[in-house]
Amino acid sequence: MKLLSILLTGTALALSIATASAEVRFGIMNEAYPPFFTKDPSGKWVGWEIELMDAVCAEMKETCSVVDMSWDGLIPGLQAKKFDVIWSSMSITDERKQTIDFTDKYYNTPSKLIGAKDGTTGASPDDVSGKTIGIQVSTIQSEYYKKYFADKASEKTYTTLDEAFQDLAAGRIDYVFGDSIPLSELLKSDFGKECCKDMGNVKDDPAILGSGIGGGLRKGDQALREKLNAAITAVRANGKYAEISKKYFDFDPYDR
Repeated sequence: MKLLSILLTGTALALSIATASAEVRFGIMNEAYPPFFTKDPSGKWVGWEIELMDAVCAEMKETCSVVDMSWDGLIPGLQAKKFDVIWSSMSITDERKQTIDFTDKYYNTPSKLIGAKDGTTGASPDDVSGKTIGIQVSTIQSEYYKKYFADKASEKTYTTLDEAFQDLAAGRIDYVFGDSIPLSELLKSDFGKECCKDMGNVKDDPAILGSGIGGGLRKGDQALREKLNAAITAVRANGKYAEISKKYFDFDPYDR
């Protein structure tokens, strides 16, 4: 009996330690994507999406950490259990929902084109005719290009948006196509003011561009999905979402 008691005590202690050390790991893209996430001089991830993550984790009463990797490695990384939720400005699309589940939306952004300052403003297929569009791989904009622009313009793909920006500034491509909010932020920077201008938002197509930005989860991870959804709803209701957003935007990113 004494041996059994010791074994049970040891098992309980091990379970207690495992529970205490458990954390929710948030996967993000390993490149700067302001204002949503970027590294400060100390190497710490900061930004709107990081602050929202912290607020959601506080609401869930969970310890959370960040795991970063390449954009096109996020879904494989999630499936390989390298982290628990993709929290990296990933659009909720029917195509992605065949592979992973999503939380409720936590913000929204249209898609837009930016181009050279001396270019003609416009974001329709006819406007881009004969031009070259820079697009990050594995994005909704790449799928949109195939449907709307492929017959009119050429596509040049990039591993990172920063590479596309550099080519646009150097005149090697005519446009960069991506999410509206980060592209608008680029145009506010000294780099963006010097080289580029807003060409306009593309026509919406929810079937391709999705229904907002959400957290990506492994199929069947319903318990975490419910906890995250409840926390997202709570930070919207208690004013924390608005408090964080006012640091970065002059609009509500939830209903953009």
